[in-house]
Amino acid sequence: MDIDRAKTFLEIVHTGSFLKAADRLHVTQTTVSARIRTLEEGLGRQLFIRTRNGAALTPAGREFERFAQSFVQIWERARQQLTVPSGRTSVVALGGELSLWNPLLLDWLVWMKKELPRIAIHAHVGVPDQLLEQLRTGVLDIAVLYAPKLLPGFKVELVEEEQLILVRTPAHDDEPVDYVHVDWGPQFAALGGVGSAAFGEPGLFVGLGPLGLNYILRAGGMGYFRRGVAAPHIEAGELELVDGAPVFTYPAYAVYPESAEGRDDVQETLRGLKQVVAAP
Repeated sequence: MDIDRAKTFLEIVHTGSFLKAADRLHVTQTTVSARIRTLEEGLGRQLFIRTRNGAALTPAGREFERFAQSFVQIWERARQQLTVPSGRTSVVALGGELSLWNPLLLDWLVWMKKELPRIAIHAHVGVPDQLLEQLRTGVLDIAVLYAPKLLPGFKVELVEEEQLILVRTPAHDDEPVDYVHVDWGPQFAALGGVGSAAFGEPGLFVGLGPLGLNYILRAGGMGYFRRGVAAPHIEAGELELVDGAPVFTYPAYAVYPESAEGRDDVQETLRGLKQVVAAP
């Protein structure tokens, strides 16, 4: 089976539309239609039903999805293994959200170099949807995310149960401290971690924790940040905990294909992540 046809099939499944799949693949809709038609002729089954709102899988299409997924993942795996550097036995591609790289995934990289030097690493930084897409298409072996969507054919394991704590720069002469709202996602907002009710409407919204933290360190203010990242600044006297403020749990998860359960390098990588988290 042609790899482009399999990727096209999965892109239609992901987007629900021939037109959207064409846009994402940077080809014409005619090309997408031709690839699917050739695929259906080869399989002897119709895979999609075109609807007013896009395209829906037929029963045969739903059955074929897991095979297409495995085919694309095997292809990407083979492509990576052919580029294994000299002296290494395999390659593991891991991606994570930006705020997870410092310090968790950076510590993990150092651990891998020390404990498993035979495994080469492809490290990726991205936003959740991008990382899940790379995981789905086999570019990544593991994605580390805060709030992953559940995908068929993938496993999710808890890696770290971080906490979000409210901190502020030290006040002088009872001067007001502005609240900076960091978008920690819908789960944080649903738990009441918005802040407007308690602190008034924030004057600054940011979508990235490290950006918000560096801002208040330079300009003053308060906001919710991960305990592990804020702790050194609290010890240095640059930040202080806000007494009585609620604490929110903010877990991080590793997502990987079910097929990787039999891969020793992926399982050793996951073990390394958990050891780094457990280290004092």
